[in-house]
Amino acid sequence: MGDKNLQRLSWSLLPLLLSACGSSGLLTTVGPDYQTKPLKTAANWQAPQPDENNLPTAHQSDPANLSRWWERFSDPVLNRFLAAAQQESASVADARARIEQARANLVGADAALLPSIDSSIGAKRSSSSFGGAPFVWNQLPAGLQSSWEVDLFGGLARQEESARSQLESRNAAWHDARVSVAAEAANAYLAYRYCEGQVQIVQADTASRRESARLSEIAGKAGFRAPGDVALANASAAEGNRTLLQQQAQCERSIKGLVAMTGLQEPEVRKLLTEAPDRVAKLPSPPAFRIDSLPARVLLQRPDVASAERDVAEASANIGVEQAKRFPKLSLSGNITPTLQNINGGAFLLAQTWAIGPTLSLPLFDAGKRAADVEAARVQYQATESKFRSKVRTAVKEVEEALVRLDSASQRLPEGRKAVTGYRANFLAVQQLYQVGLGNLIDVETSRRNVLSAEMALKELEQEQVSAWIALYRAVGGSWEEHDDARKVGAASSSAPSSGESEKPDHYLNHSVDFTGGKS
Repeated sequence: MGDKNLQRLSWSLLPLLLSACGSSGLLTTVGPDYQTKPLKTAANWQAPQPDENNLPTAHQSDPANLSRWWERFSDPVLNRFLAAAQQESASVADARARIEQARANLVGADAALLPSIDSSIGAKRSSSSFGGAPFVWNQLPAGLQSSWEVDLFGGLARQEESARSQLESRNAAWHDARVSVAAEAANAYLAYRYCEGQVQIVQADTASRRESARLSEIAGKAGFRAPGDVALANASAAEGNRTLLQQQAQCERSIKGLVAMTGLQEPEVRKLLTEAPDRVAKLPSPPAFRIDSLPARVLLQRPDVASAERDVAEASANIGVEQAKRFPKLSLSGNITPTLQNINGGAFLLAQTWAIGPTLSLPLFDAGKRAADVEAARVQYQATESKFRSKVRTAVKEVEEALVRLDSASQRLPEGRKAVTGYRANFLAVQQLYQVGLGNLIDVETSRRNVLSAEMALKELEQEQVSAWIALYRAVGGSWEEHDDARKVGAASSSAPSSGESEKPDHYLNHSVDFTGGKS
């Protein structure tokens, strides 16, 4: 009768105990409940946005999002380098490994909320004698053991919450690594195309210098040019050759950088760079876009900001983990062991034993260690929250700087084109005067240097504008887009000190976006 009463009691307590397997403790959940605080940013961007009012806004509509931004460059060579860089990047691989590690931690934290069950099977043969014939026992036991820590005060729930926040943080960090690698690879490709353009400018200038030197030599031999003019023309040609060799060496270094970044063999890199003649010395043309006028909305799209915010949630949950260690722990354990046995070769008989019971462990004295661990967790939370605020400020700075760079380059480009046009006209006029004997070679070379300087400055401005677009792409979070399966921060498992309700930003879990935005 006693056994039946114990069984009834066990079954009646089972629903109550199973309720402890959720996101809170059976009695209470210690530790702070995390709520995201609003981002402290200015109401509007201070730097000017791109002028065109009809530009799409990043992250807000299908034609506007950045998920296919690189493809809209219409440059297959660029896309090839981007894909290769993603595959070879150590930072992306490290971020991916950290995701797998965090996912394993989450599985372990989830498992801690549930009972564990183990089984065993064995065979035993023994003999004993009491002065007469020996007795021989054959035993075949099969056991089933189970143990379960009942989450009385929410320590295991907080541990699961911490592990989940860690996984979300590392997932966002992986996206951030991919966006960064894409931007770096694009800048490396841009640098090479820019270098090619500079080489073309210098080649044309060098050819002109050589021709001037050749004509000066002929005129000097005929007595129509002073020896000093001939020497100056030859020196100018040599200077042009030196500049050309220097620029070509710079392009070679750019190729080495692309090889290192993409992991491709150098012959393949060179083939890719030259197989499309219409791309040689042509800078990529980035699709223009606008950004949301509210800084807070833009920052929520940055994976590094989302990662830092999830780190705060993890640190908050860890406070509850440490606090729960200061309270009693209740665990249930039990086993059932049916055993087949016989004596002296007789028939096998079934013997069955079982045991079940709770164990309550009480923390009595630890010389203040548990209290110190709680305080350490609080301090860690404060430090993590401070890093998050710093990350937000840095993100604002990067967006503002990218906007300033873009605006500056856009304003200077028309002036740069005017300068090139004017210097070219001046050079042609001075050169014509010299050719008919009404000018001097010093004026020609001075005018030539002005043209070269203006053309190289214009090419640099064009490169700076493209680079500014890439920087803005990276600053607003790249192709890390909002999806329907996005979850609200703190909706599933949230924990951190906060007062009052606040809006929770969107964040993203368990979806992977490649550099063009496709899921993987």
